[in-house]
Amino acid sequence: MTPERVVIVGASHAGAQLVASLRQEGWTGEIVLIGDESALPYQRPPLSKAYLAGKCAPGELAIRTAEFYTKQNIELVDATVQAIDRSASRVALSTGDSLSYDKLALCTGARPRRLSIPGAELAGVHYLRTAADVERIHEATSRSRRAVIVGGGYIGLETAASLRALGLEVTVLEATERVLERVTAPEVSAFFDRIHREEGVHIRNGALAAALSGDSKVPDVILANGESIPADFVIVGIGVQPNTELAAAAGLTVDNGVVIDDQTRTSDHDIVAAGDCASHDMARYGRRIRLESVPSAAEQAKVAAATICGKPKQIAALPWFWSDQYDLKLQIAGLNTGYDDVVLSGDPTKDRDFTCYYLRGGELIAADCVNRPRDFMFSKRAITQQTPVDRAELALAGVASGSTR
Repeated sequence: MTPERVVIVGASHAGAQLVASLRQEGWTGEIVLIGDESALPYQRPPLSKAYLAGKCAPGELAIRTAEFYTKQNIELVDATVQAIDRSASRVALSTGDSLSYDKLALCTGARPRRLSIPGAELAGVHYLRTAADVERIHEATSRSRRAVIVGGGYIGLETAASLRALGLEVTVLEATERVLERVTAPEVSAFFDRIHREEGVHIRNGALAAALSGDSKVPDVILANGESIPADFVIVGIGVQPNTELAAAAGLTVDNGVVIDDQTRTSDHDIVAAGDCASHDMARYGRRIRLESVPSAAEQAKVAAATICGKPKQIAALPWFWSDQYDLKLQIAGLNTGYDDVVLSGDPTKDRDFTCYYLRGGELIAADCVNRPRDFMFSKRAITQQTPVDRAELALAGVASGSTR
């Protein structure tokens, strides 16, 4: 009898976790992991941090060793999946081959959102999502002194910190009125703005990139007000978009990601999805959410493995995230969507450690903790358990400052 086969599309964090979890859940059949990079599955978060700053070697990025995949009898395939034939339970590969599957997992991740302005295709314009992207940026830094980063989100600020560590002159262009505007309170934005300025980064808020000048290689970024910002190279960090084209072409339901239920099943129950490419309803927040988070990708992969093995398991963990910039570790518990009040523990206008607690109707729903690991652990626990909190007690470790939106 032919053993059953699980085919996993995408050698991402979710894909790498899924192969391990399948064996842990008792899957004895074949496991095929398909990725479009020749390297072993590797960690993405260090790319904009330690790896870009030259503080870790390529070999340190691997999630697991080659021996792991050999011992667990996991086949690694270097190819791109071009189509899914659900009626025949087969996937077509870029190599011209095809593979049958009994269960299919989509862990296709996301890709950088592209700039859509004149000059965006010039040489010297970089995006940061893969190890190869970082190698190209390293090559650019070796012969440059001025970098311009388009986008003041986490990727943009992490990249700025890493480039400053390499001794480059860095300018960050943020189109909105403050960095991290879409994801943090004004107090947190102001903190990171201050830190980066103190580290020598030129922060330009309200600076909309309108064009990149040059005939073949970018020498300047032109702002909407006509101002020209000199650049030896440009890095674009304006968010990502999920890789859902394969799923959509196969007729699966897509809505800001491949739609999954709380067991990671797609609209075809022989197909699961996990990671940055997947979106699901979160009762805690009352809406469909697609999370760009390694911990969430890992949890979804574990749930997917259980689902494939016929075991009941549901996505339930609180979302959490982190960002490393200079000597600062920002840890984020929960999602602050809809907050109406903040409480500060510590003084972000002068300290290098503080916590911003987000409340909605008096309930703690999220926390941004800078160099405060105990606050982070407390927040995760309190939000998960919906523990009642007191504003004064939250602020005990520092200066209280509440503001209502």
